[in-house]
Formats: sequence, structure tokens, C-alpha cells
Amino acid sequence: MKKSRDLRDFLERIHGKMIISCQAVPGEPLYVEEKSVMYLMARAAARAGAPAIRTSGIRDVVAIREETGLPVIGLVKIQYEGYEGYITPTMKEVDDLVEAGSDVVALDCTMRRRGDGRTVNEFIADIRRKYPDIILMADISTYEEGINAWKCGVDILGTTMSGYTSYSPRLDGPDYELMRRLAADAEIPVIGEGRIHDPSQAVEALGTGVWAIVVGGAITRPLEIANRFMDAIRTAGEQK
Repeated sequence: MKKSRDLRDFLERIHGKMIISCQAVPGEPLYVEEKSVMYLMARAAARAGAPAIRTSGIRDVVAIREETGLPVIGLVKIQYEGYEGYITPTMKEVDDLVEAGSDVVALDCTMRRRGDGRTVNEFIADIRRKYPDIILMADISTYEEGINAWKCGVDILGTTMSGYTSYSPRLDGPDYELMRRLAADAEIPVIGEGRIHDPSQAVEALGTGVWAIVVGGAITRPLEIANRFMDAIRTAGEQK
């Protein structure tokens, strides 16, 4: 009962809205080794009206929940030898996110190679046995992966990985077609995510029928934003 209530409350909160992703990993300008600073980005997102925050790393999950009081979609980005996926790839990361109080746990549910030799279906089943009440969000890259994750028992699908696997389409903008197909066919909510660069694309993504969307880099990654402007200016100069 608790899980169904928590899931219902979360889905009602985000329906038709934009979740903001506030992430910084080592090597990025906003990653500070000594302490989390992403709670400041989350503060801005909360003031703008974001209904929830998506973030990476245990310390940011804790800091953002304390700062904003908003639900947090938590994940851990880590690359293990033998694993092609890097978003919450093993039970250790799931354990850490649950302990940190992550309201939703996001994990890679693509069909890529796993270093433990297990399938993503087996991994999801293991999580469900250990944590039957947590809300799981499957980050997928194709329609087939989305349908598979839904049938394995996840609660939410995210188009997060479209364009980031070798076999999914490489697009400059959002994968509207994937959003549209999954929203029509999957019997669980779909969150549109990936390369939503401007407000018009955000509106169009919501128009595909998805439950909600996630926008990150266009809002909370200043290097990515600055590079987009620089590239446009450089391209315009080359065309003169």
C-alpha cells in the first residue's frame, strides 16, 4: 500500500510538468570535490516551479532533498569494467540510493553488456525482491527496451538513453518518435528526456503524450550552454 500511495503522489505531482536535472560529475565545471554545490542549482529549479529534481550521486541526493524538500529521482553514475551501462549498474548503487532516501531510483535498463553476466531482467527482479516498495525508473534507448522494462515491473520509463547507445538513433534534438510510441503502448508513465534544448522542444515533447519531461543540460550545465552559443557563432562566421 505504501508504494502505491507514494507512486500515485509522485505521479500526480509531476504530471504534465518539467522535472529539472541537476547533475555534476567529476571533470565538469560545477563538480567540487570538497562538497556538493548542486543544491544551489536545485534551489533555482525549485523557485522556478520544478515539481521534482533528478540528480546523480549520493551526496547530491541528500543535499538536494534537504535544500528543496522536493522528490528526488536519484541515480549513481559509475563505470565498472565489463559494464557498458553506467547509470546505477549494480545493487550497491541501489542500496546506497535507498539509504540516502532517494524517492525514485533510476537505472540503466538498456540491453547492453553487464559485467556480472546477468540480464537486465534478472537485475530488475533482484531489486524487486530486495526492495518491493521502491519506485523504479528505467532509463532506456529504444522502444523494445522500454516495453521490456515495463514488463519486468518498473514503474516509470525514461527515454534518457536514446542516442547514447550504439544502436539507437543519433539525433540533434529529442527523440519525439520514441516518446510518442512508448506513451501510446506502455501501460506505465513515460518521461521524455534527452536533448531537449529549448522551451519549444519542451512543449513539443509534452505534446507527444508523455507523462512529464526532464530537462537538464539546457538549464543546469553552463559549459554545455556556453558551447552551444559558441558553436552557433562559429558556424555563422564560417558561412559568411
